[in-house]
Parts: sequence; C-alpha cells; structure tokens
Amino acid sequence: MSESNLQKAADLIFDAYDSNECCAPVRSLIGETVEAGYAVQAINTQRWTAAGRRVVGRKIGLTSEAVQRQLGVDQPDFGVLFADMEYPDGAEIPLSRLQQAKAEAEIALILKSDVDKPDITYSEFIRAVDCALPAIEIVGSRIKNWDIHISDTIADNASSGLYVLGNPSRSLNGLDLGAARMVLGRNGRPVSYGAGVACLGHPLNAALWLAKTCAALGDALKAGDVILTGALGPMVPIAPGDTFHADISGVGAVRMSIATE
Repeated sequence: MSESNLQKAADLIFDAYDSNECCAPVRSLIGETVEAGYAVQAINTQRWTAAGRRVVGRKIGLTSEAVQRQLGVDQPDFGVLFADMEYPDGAEIPLSRLQQAKAEAEIALILKSDVDKPDITYSEFIRAVDCALPAIEIVGSRIKNWDIHISDTIADNASSGLYVLGNPSRSLNGLDLGAARMVLGRNGRPVSYGAGVACLGHPLNAALWLAKTCAALGDALKAGDVILTGALGPMVPIAPGDTFHADISGVGAVRMSIATE
C-alpha cells in the first residue's frame, strides 16, 4: 500500500465526485483492507475541508450483519458528513447531486457535548445526546455499478451522498429506539420495512461504536455533530420525480422528493 497508490485512489474518487462520472473500483490500487480505505477517505476529507466544506458529523454504515458478511468484515464503517450534504424535511433534491443514488430510512442523533473518551460508557454516551430525529440517507457511490468491496466503500466516504432530517426532535427520555418500527414509502407505496433492532441490535449500539472509534483515532465527535446511526431496513433505488416518506414509530416522520430534471 504505497502513498502513491493511496493518492491515485483518492484522486479517482475525488474526480468522480466532481465530474459526476463514476470510476473503476480502487481496490486494485490499495488492496482490500479497512486501513487502506480510511487512508484514502482521510486524503479527500482533508482536501474538501481545505476547499471550504465544513464537517458536521459522521454516518455509520454496514450496520447489518448480513452486509458485513457480504463484504468480509465484522464491524461497521463510517464516513464524514459535510454541511452541504444536509437538507431539511420536505426538500426537493437536485438530480445533479445524486450519484447512483438509493434511499434508506434511519435514526439521526444530535450531540450536546463532546465525546472524546475512547472508553466512553453507554450511560455517558446517552448523556451526551441532545435528541433523536427521523432521517432519510441518500447513499451514493462513485464506484461504477456499485462494484464495491470494503476498501472501495470506505475510501468513497462510506458510500455517502446526502441526508434529510425530519421532525420532531425528541429527547431520548422515554424512547426505545431498538423497538422503533420503520416504513419507507416511495410514491405513496411502502417499499422498505425495518426496525431499530436491525441496526446492530439498537441504534445506540452503532452510535457508541462510532464514538469510541473516532475518539481512539484522535478525531472525536463534537457537540452539535449529527450522527446517522445506520439503515433500519433495505435501501431502495431513487429515480427522477420520486417522492419518499418515512415513518419511524415513536420518533417521527421525514419527507423528500427528487427533482425531475
């Protein structure tokens, strides 16, 4: 895993993002390790922040054990959320911002304090959470035809795209996120079902993993950060003109539409 190949992989993904033209898998350049994927992700994160994009949180991926087995890993992955990726409830998403896009419903958390201890406990983490909100993540891939292995998706910022936050924002007090039921509708018809338990057994399990991992890497989560905790059910394709509505029991609802041109 040479520095030259890491840079070449980062350039391929960066150019694919910039041009909206997909690239070949980067695993041929960097191998198929988690470490290589994060090294490439870090190169482009630094490049984007230097260009003025602002980091506002993290997304968690691979929270399904079935998908982990498919990609040959035993843990989730994460990517960076930038301010320009967030849309409000009911937003119309421009086609120009979509790359092989698919939608999935999940629970978002907003932090009210920094989380900087690699050994943070479950109870400490809960106290650091300000609120939970329903969300739709629009995942995407710069890799042609979604031909991804683990290093490809991590290098590609965990196949991130955009996200929409719904309403209301709720305190964790009295919420059982593990028992939450999700229905994602497209054009008025249900297309994906799921539950909080599908996300590593509980969305807070996924978020705690993220908090510990980021703190251990020296890039701790901060007050105000958004955490997308992972899909509650299968992701579904997106087409021009589609409308989406997700209901998550006990949490709330979120809507979005896709522009026609």
